[in-house]
Amino acid sequence: MALSAIETIEPGAAIDRGHLARMTFGDRSLEQEVLQLFDRQSALLIARMRNGDGAAVGALAHTLKGSAAGIGAGEVARAADATERAAALSATDLSATIDRLALAVDEARVLIAELLRDG
Repeated sequence: MALSAIETIEPGAAIDRGHLARMTFGDRSLEQEVLQLFDRQSALLIARMRNGDGAAVGALAHTLKGSAAGIGAGEVARAADATERAAALSATDLSATIDRLALAVDEARVLIAELLRDG
């Protein structure tokens, strides 16, 4: 996913609700389904990144970037993009980018929990 596609997502919000609605064609059931999938997938990918080498981290970050962009989680997508690019750096630098990505994922997951609870 090109960074320009990520830049179209509203900055600052954990999830751009308008983007999510467009991607799910306004179907609330589909919206809930993709949010649940992202919630599970993002936690799994972060855990795998913490135990992976640079190449694995880059591939996992790329996957997460696409998923995040799909639901309008712009901060996650931007942090995943930075992690993907940092995958060739030293372990210390990569660890720091994974930490920033994990924080963005946590913020998105909090909002997802609220959205799913409120239906």
